[in-house]
Amino acid sequence: MRLIHTVEELRSELSVSKSAGKKVGFVPTMGALHQGHLALVNRSVAENEVTVVSIFVNPTQFNDKSDLENYPRTLEADVQLLQPLGVDIVFNPLVGEVYPEPDTRVFDFSPIDSVMEGYYRPGHFNGVCQVVSKLFDMVQPHRAYFGEKDFQQLAVIRAMVNRLNYPVQIIGCPIVREPDGLAMSSRNQRLSTEDREIALKISHTLFKSCIFAESNGVAETVNFVEGSIISQPGLTLEYFSIVDGDMLQPVKSWEEASRIIGCIAVFCGGVRLIDNIKYKEA
Repeated sequence: MRLIHTVEELRSELSVSKSAGKKVGFVPTMGALHQGHLALVNRSVAENEVTVVSIFVNPTQFNDKSDLENYPRTLEADVQLLQPLGVDIVFNPLVGEVYPEPDTRVFDFSPIDSVMEGYYRPGHFNGVCQVVSKLFDMVQPHRAYFGEKDFQQLAVIRAMVNRLNYPVQIIGCPIVREPDGLAMSSRNQRLSTEDREIALKISHTLFKSCIFAESNGVAETVNFVEGSIISQPGLTLEYFSIVDGDMLQPVKSWEEASRIIGCIAVFCGGVRLIDNIKYKEA
C-alpha cells in the first residue's frame, strides 16, 4: 500500500494498472475512519483489482468554520486500519493540491440538493460536488463507493454523474451501525460518554417508527419521530422528513412512491448527527 500526496504521483501510479486493463475502485473519505468506511473499502477490494482510498477534509463543503476546525484528523490511525485490507493507494493531498486556485464552479441539482441538508447547510452540496468531481478527474475510477448513511449526498452524486456523464459506476452501501444501533460516523468521536448514550435515542426512534408506520400515516409518523426526539433532554432536532427515494421530496402517503426514506438531523452535545431509515423499498 502506497501513501501518495500529489496528483502527479497518483496518476503515474495508476497509469500502470490502467494500461494493464485493471479495474479501479475508489472510496473517497474525509478520514477518521470507522467500520462503515472499512465496509466500503472491503467491497471495493472484492470487486476491483485496484483500490484507491482518499483521505481529504474538504474545506468547501463546510458552511460552519468551527465544524471544519473540529473535524477529527487521524491520518496515522487511518493508514494503520487500511494497511491489512488490500488497499493499493491512500491518496492524502494537501488543500493546495486539490484547489490550486479557488473553485468557483456552481452545481445545481435541484430539487435533490435544495431540501434537508441542502436547506440547512447552504453551499454544502456544492462543495461536495466540487471535491468529488475533482477526485473523479484525478483518480478516474471505474467504480466509486459511498455509504447510504449520507443518503442525500449519494443521491446528489448520482445526479452529478448522470448530468456530467462521468464514466463511473456509483455504488451505495448500507448503513453500518454500532451493536447498540447508533449509525457509525466520524463525528461520534466528538461525543462524550453521556452524549453517546443520549444519541442512541435517534436510531432507536427511527427503528420504532418503522413499526409505528405499519398502522399509521406519513404525517402521524413524522409527528411520532419529532415528538420522541424533542422530548429527549440533550437532543435538538434540526429536521425530520419522510421523502421519496429518488428526488427526495416529501411524501404525504405511503402509496406515493416505490421507495420512501425518513431522513433526520439532530444536535447532541453540540455535535450534528444524521441518520435515515427505509420505510419502503422498490
